[in-house]
Amino acid sequence: MGKGPGLYTDIGKKARDLLYKDYQGDHKFTVTTYTSTGVAITSTGIKKGEIYLGDITSQLKNKNITTDIKVDTSSNVSTTITVDEPAPGLKTIFSFKIPDQRSGKVELQYQHEHAGISTSIGLTANPIVNFSGVIGSSAVALGTDLSFDTASGNFTKLNAGLSYSNADLIASLTLNDKGDTLNASYYHIVSPLTNTAVGAELTHSFSSNENTLTFGTQHALDPLTTVKARVNSYGKASALIQHEWRPKSLFTISGEVDTRAIEKSAKIGLALALKP
Repeated sequence: MGKGPGLYTDIGKKARDLLYKDYQGDHKFTVTTYTSTGVAITSTGIKKGEIYLGDITSQLKNKNITTDIKVDTSSNVSTTITVDEPAPGLKTIFSFKIPDQRSGKVELQYQHEHAGISTSIGLTANPIVNFSGVIGSSAVALGTDLSFDTASGNFTKLNAGLSYSNADLIASLTLNDKGDTLNASYYHIVSPLTNTAVGAELTHSFSSNENTLTFGTQHALDPLTTVKARVNSYGKASALIQHEWRPKSLFTISGEVDTRAIEKSAKIGLALALKP
């Protein structure tokens, strides 16, 4: 989390990244180029079965202001304007999507040595208001994440979380879905030299009384190649290998099988990201 407790989204993030980040079940291709004026243009194409999806994102940075504009294949135009540190520790984010008139939102983030706060409000007559806050330090953090729908007068989100960190271990406990889901995660660095780490996540649903356990690991074969693997209590096993064949350009191949029906469930995903 760095200095201070970070934001609520940082609780359990290391374990989530280890267990789920970069696993790809589809075919994804991303190319980033830069214009002479410094505008970054990223084109992304995804093949999901027989369906092809794509989008183009342009990013312009001017001092502490970053503007992102994305156009997708459904003709939606998403714009995000981020103002980084207009005051120490403060970040302002303004976003909206065309033609969705209810998508406008303003978000404020503030990070302090002993607190991290994020609050947002929709730009509509009856907006959804979100607040998340964390108090503590880089070692111990306690936080909550709330969303309130002013149109219905109900809370749409009621979450709480606790995190403990030291030099090579991060453990977290969160209560989500208005108290229905308990999630415990664990991340441990085994060897910093080879980027070897292990992680686990246990999810318990009180309404269905079901438990899901996911265990994963990662290891760097060399400074440019990383392998990851995971398996859950339902018998689904996944693995990936990611190679940085040139700076910032990554090739990832991943696979998933259901060990209870291997002949029917095998999936292969490919991802190629090219940056100059």
